[in-house]
Amino acid sequence: MPATSSASAHQERSRRRTNRFVALTAGVVTVGALAAAALPGSASAGEEHRKGGYGRYQDVQLLSFNDLHGNLEPPTGSSGRVTEHQHDGTTKTIDAGGVEYLATHLRQARKGEKYSITAAGGDMVGASPLISGLFHDEPTIEALNKLDLDVTSVGNHEFDEGAKELGRLQNGGCHPKDGCYADEKFEGADFPYLAANVLDEKTKKPILKPYWVWKKNGVKVGFIGVTLEGTPDIVSAEGVKGLSFKDETETINKYAKVLQKQGVKSIVALIHEGGFPASTSYNYDCDSPGAGDGISGPIVDIAKNVTPQVDALVTGHTHNAYVCSIADPAGKPRMVTSAASFGRLYTDTTLTYDRKTGDIARTAVKSANRVVTRDVPKAPDMTELISKWNALAAPIGNKPIGYISGDIGNTGTESPLGDLIADAQLAHGKQLDPETDLALMNPGGIRAPLTYAAKAGEGDGVVTYAEGFTVQPFANTVNLQDFTGAQVIQALKEQVSGPNAAAPKVLQVSSGLTYTLDLTKSGADRVVTDSIRLNGAAIDPAATYRVATNSFLAGGGDGFPTLGQGTNDVVGSDDLTALEQYLTANSSASNPIAPPKADRITIVK
Repeated sequence: MPATSSASAHQERSRRRTNRFVALTAGVVTVGALAAAALPGSASAGEEHRKGGYGRYQDVQLLSFNDLHGNLEPPTGSSGRVTEHQHDGTTKTIDAGGVEYLATHLRQARKGEKYSITAAGGDMVGASPLISGLFHDEPTIEALNKLDLDVTSVGNHEFDEGAKELGRLQNGGCHPKDGCYADEKFEGADFPYLAANVLDEKTKKPILKPYWVWKKNGVKVGFIGVTLEGTPDIVSAEGVKGLSFKDETETINKYAKVLQKQGVKSIVALIHEGGFPASTSYNYDCDSPGAGDGISGPIVDIAKNVTPQVDALVTGHTHNAYVCSIADPAGKPRMVTSAASFGRLYTDTTLTYDRKTGDIARTAVKSANRVVTRDVPKAPDMTELISKWNALAAPIGNKPIGYISGDIGNTGTESPLGDLIADAQLAHGKQLDPETDLALMNPGGIRAPLTYAAKAGEGDGVVTYAEGFTVQPFANTVNLQDFTGAQVIQALKEQVSGPNAAAPKVLQVSSGLTYTLDLTKSGADRVVTDSIRLNGAAIDPAATYRVATNSFLAGGGDGFPTLGQGTNDVVGSDDLTALEQYLTANSSASNPIAPPKADRITIVK
């Protein structure tokens, strides 16, 4: 079981930081995102409300972000843009992201703020580009230390390499297999990871500390960190072995009582679970026409049931941007925020702390998402960090593995890149067994598009190993299994039923497999059984089909239990190798691969 760093070790590392004041409670540190609260209407300015003094009301700045996923360099394609709603009703896109710019924006935002906390909502690492993922995300932890991150909740991707590796990222030390990468030993995170609802199955205790209290000049704010209860359904079984994940709301309410008993009345929850706003614009008003009317998804029920003792919710996981007020169980508005993903945004929230009551004044709210634009100076320390790790990664990452004639996107119910990856896995499957019939790929495993424009001088249309790694960073293997036709049909229906009924996970399919997805229907009926064809022939429920999937799906991941029931297993190379081999074999500088049409699934709306 991983342990958090001791108080003394944390304090020793914290001496490297400037202009920060962190106090430990229960042996750990936690910082969360605070919902903004404004000065009550009955309060006056001056002595009552001072920005940097000791009046009754004290503004506390909370800067928060989530789902960085190791994106140290500016993400490319749609992953590196945000949509902004304009006053005339139109929208425009803005290039955003990159830690060189994020550092500058955060440092500028903190200027003049004597009470400032920086918090995160999980998935800081995992599914990372090559510059971080190749080195087990040590570069990202180093970057977050330089960003003066105070605290984060754990996300599901923090478990991609298991709980022991998460403990190493917290405490430091060389990787048990790959050793140390630099002259100095990896020191670990200066900030605490919080995991209140992740328990060791044997001890029944959290594997990391559940909460932390921030203190400065009499101001106290407690933070509780949780990740989504459904993490075991979307992470490899090995990554969460020996762990149990408890209900987010019940856990937050439990530790809110603990903090209250300790005299901490201002509380923020860092929750790696999120929602779905009605608009993709980062500045969309999801409180129009009424509070929280423009957002749906799991976070809404959580927000409505988390105790009123919690003053704000900083969320993540869905990679969406929103700043919403959702009523707590007492009917009072409470801020719920998310800053999209990949470091493209950060949320700037002002909390007003009442020194007399020790609580946050929630009579008004002030919070907004800010774009991490690329028109500011790069932070030199981040440029140096990126250069250091790029130099180590370059011999591997700069290798060309294929050529494309245009952008190959990863968005949409069926995406061009999804088709390409499924075809690559089918080809790899046929190398292992010529009788392989089809391949299925989970959309969540496709982390970025392939972009035509040169990224680092390699030339337009050139796909490098680093770009392929960014698309498929999980090191899943390509597995072959036998299924009956009835099981193939059932697996397709599981895309839109069971755990996936509310938020369908439409598998990307290899060439030759076609069917109709009728979204006017409900549940499993949305997959039209009679339309399912393989190379033009109907699927025979009694026949046996050889199916290629990645090891995550082969374990029943993403709510596909039927795909965990295959037989006659054969394990091939990792999925990135399959993609590399396919691109190398099927493209050249003079004959690049064109973006697939994404026309294998007929969608009825």
